[in-house]
Parts: sequence; C-alpha cells; structure tokens
Amino acid sequence: MAQYYEGIGRRKASTARVRLTTGSGKFIVNEKDAKAFFTRTGDLEDILRPFGAVDQESGKYDVSVLVSGGGVTGQTEAVRLGVARALQIINADWTSPLRKNGLLTRDARVKERKKPGLKKARKAPTYTKR
Repeated sequence: MAQYYEGIGRRKASTARVRLTTGSGKFIVNEKDAKAFFTRTGDLEDILRPFGAVDQESGKYDVSVLVSGGGVTGQTEAVRLGVARALQIINADWTSPLRKNGLLTRDARVKERKKPGLKKARKAPTYTKR
C-alpha cells in the first residue's frame, strides 16, 4: 500500500479521519465522491482551503475521509481541520501559513448541556404572575 499521511479533525460532535496520498486528486468521503457528500454551496471550497494556504494544488493528492457524527457544518469543519493536520505532517514548513489562516486551531465550541428546571441550556419557562 502507498505511503499516506493522516490527520484527525474534530468539531462539535463530528470526527473526521483524513488520509492524504500522492495521486491524481480523487476526493472520497465515506466511500462517496466529495461533491455528492458535501452538496451545500461553498462547503467543498472551505474544505480545500488548507491546500490554497500552502500553495499546493489539491489535484496533487488523493484525499480519503471517514467522517461520522454531528451535522453538515460540523463535518465540513472537521474534515478541513483533518486536511490541515495531514498537510502539516507532510511538510513542517507549512505550519506557519496554516496557523496564520486559522486552519490548525480546533474550534472548541460545543452545545451547552440542558440544566434542570429550564427548557434548554438557558431558556427558562415563561414567568406568570397569576
């Protein structure tokens, strides 16, 4: 099997395992084509931002992704972080441009837990005087 570089990205409840191999530019997500998996406008461009940050063409690498959990936005951002981390492993000199573009920072914001006596995390039941 060919040499691959792996990066793991997480966001909200999503986890993405990204593998980069030198190749022809195939992009597979959960055994589907990336265009079929990420149908929302701009999602695929967002995922490929790390390649632009390091002046590499995404066509130089085959990208294979296993992503699970969360929703569309969480999965998109998890894959983007995974791609950036895999590129960082390929060439340590790319860390600086990736960091400058905010592509190596894990977004730690997650859904706040529901508290007892409240309807959601912070929403209280309607106050009635009588």
